[in-house]
Amino acid sequence: MGRAFEFRKERKFKRWTKMAVQFTRIGKDIVMAVKENGPHPETNSKLKTAILNAKAVNMPKDRVEAAIKRASDKDMAGYEEFVYEGYAPHGVAILVETTTDNTNRTVANVRSYFTKTNGSLGKTGSLDFIFKRVSTFRFAPGEHDLDELEFELIDAGLEEIFVEENEEGEEVAVIHARFEDFGNMQKALEEKGIELKQAKLERIPLSYATVTEEQAADVTKLLDKLEDDEDVQAVYHNMAE
Repeated sequence: MGRAFEFRKERKFKRWTKMAVQFTRIGKDIVMAVKENGPHPETNSKLKTAILNAKAVNMPKDRVEAAIKRASDKDMAGYEEFVYEGYAPHGVAILVETTTDNTNRTVANVRSYFTKTNGSLGKTGSLDFIFKRVSTFRFAPGEHDLDELEFELIDAGLEEIFVEENEEGEEVAVIHARFEDFGNMQKALEEKGIELKQAKLERIPLSYATVTEEQAADVTKLLDKLEDDEDVQAVYHNMAE
């Protein structure tokens, strides 16, 4: 009874921690979007996308509005984006996207995570041959004919469309489009009345590193440290499942 309670308590704590990190990351996206193109989603496509992603993780509306209001204050400092590249133990490539108001803090933290887990940071651009940037869109398959959509969306930059299972065990349709066609694809999907669950730029590996179960545990230690850092927006790796 006691162990079961503690297990449920730990799982709940992890869910809340993950949610808090997601809210922080999206809050930064909102701030950067507002600083760049203003507080109105009707005329700011980046802000419109950030709000869409906020809804996807159930970020409260008042928090979204508060982030927009804060960003509208001219005295509020903005954020800078930096990408760090390196290798985890056992040859697994790691790419880290960060958004920060303190570069020294961020690079020191990222470097320490790699060092403490026997990884190593590399030079910018050193992993360009491993990761490819793509535009990613997710939505509920519903009654949509994905084969028909595949044909109709080619001109909007479609590269592939497939179905995956999310953390809740629900089916989600995923579209990958060319990096430069993010706006074209988003507009095409909206014109077709498709309600997006998420829209973002991601990086996908072009090659994979195969590791043992024990080696995967070593890599996961680094991934967890990076994922928990509030300056980190996204972490990508090429470890084969």
